[in-house]
Amino acid sequence: MRRAAPAGAVGAAADRRARRARGAVTTIFCLNGFLAALWVAHIPVITERTGTGHELLGAFLLLIGAAAFIGMQMCGPLIDRIGSRPTTIVAAVILCPVMLGPVLATGPAGLAAALVAFGFVNGSLDVSMNAQAVQVERAYGRPIMSAFHGFFSVGGLAGSGVVAVGLWLGWPVAATVGVLAGCGLVVVAVVARGLVDRDYGHEPVDADAPDDTDPATRWWHGIDLRRLILLAAVAFAAMLAEGTAYDWSALHVVETFGVRDAIGAIAFGCFSAAMMVARFVIDPIVGRVGAVAVVRYGAVIGMIGISIALIPSAVGTAPAVLGIVGWTVFGIGLAGLIPQIFTAAGNLTARSSGRAISVVVGCGYLGMLAGPAVVGFISGQSTLRLGLTPVVAMLTFAALAAGVVAPRRDTGPDGDRGDQPPPAVVPH
Repeated sequence: MRRAAPAGAVGAAADRRARRARGAVTTIFCLNGFLAALWVAHIPVITERTGTGHELLGAFLLLIGAAAFIGMQMCGPLIDRIGSRPTTIVAAVILCPVMLGPVLATGPAGLAAALVAFGFVNGSLDVSMNAQAVQVERAYGRPIMSAFHGFFSVGGLAGSGVVAVGLWLGWPVAATVGVLAGCGLVVVAVVARGLVDRDYGHEPVDADAPDDTDPATRWWHGIDLRRLILLAAVAFAAMLAEGTAYDWSALHVVETFGVRDAIGAIAFGCFSAAMMVARFVIDPIVGRVGAVAVVRYGAVIGMIGISIALIPSAVGTAPAVLGIVGWTVFGIGLAGLIPQIFTAAGNLTARSSGRAISVVVGCGYLGMLAGPAVVGFISGQSTLRLGLTPVVAMLTFAALAAGVVAPRRDTGPDGDRGDQPPPAVVPH
């Protein structure tokens, strides 16, 4: 007769499993940011090589967004059928060689095809790795989602730095990307065992309950559609604001304060750095005050930040440091919004998290694409200051609708907690 393992041994094993899972998912987030930077940092080289002008490049960026959105929506149901672990591994493995496509393209047609592939696979990885993160966070029993997104930014900075060094030293672009993509495959192989299976972090599901992964059932089975739509709308608003900062913060400082382009770059750098650093300190704050407060007051801080940046342009001459401070505060405010929104989407239901996350992430991605376009259109008809004012409206909406990220606390007919199963593991 086999003796049962001591409870302490089981707890220690679960603790190690949770820590390994967190490390694996963190690495995937970092790798995704690193690989994405290989495209972004090489844009000037790639556009020159392929003869792609600014107008055509803008169209190609929209093409990436459309392909990513399609990939996200196709990946969601797949996650609910087979789990986020295999989808994450496959997407990460495919993304590594796909990164060679843009740097090998010799003309606009080839570049367009390469960017469609990149957008589709990157969108799929975005959804699947966030689904993994939700599972690991649920098992951990405390907020850790913001740190995952912080490590995505770390990966992006590392990738940009490596590309900058390579270009400075004159390394062949294709060879550089090829070597880095190969290193990415090794990283995926190393961490794949640490990624978690579909039931990790969930309570056992009642065998008599309907299977919402069955293609014969409606995809929204078990999901509060009203809450899902509101989460998607808040994600759209938050990422519209974030996308605006990425594309317009530097230009705003240059045009408003009449400074050199380098000063504008500092404003964008401060925004990005503030967002990254803040994400590493937000998780304990979420644990103390709750996700709703982080989203609500984060949106308010974001509004204060962009107001600091915009007010000087309305009153006349002012030092450029106000613009830099404003965009920095803006980054601090926005840092905690998206992680809490994605966590709430993943916890709408334990059995359809992939589909819920794909909808919310996809709508957020559309917001990030729409933001710069909306600002550009309004600015073209009036001024850049007026063009940036819709961001305030979006953050106002996010603050008012912040309650949608509150954890579900309703109970089912059997007395079980509705959509928020208790943590399976509580590492220290």
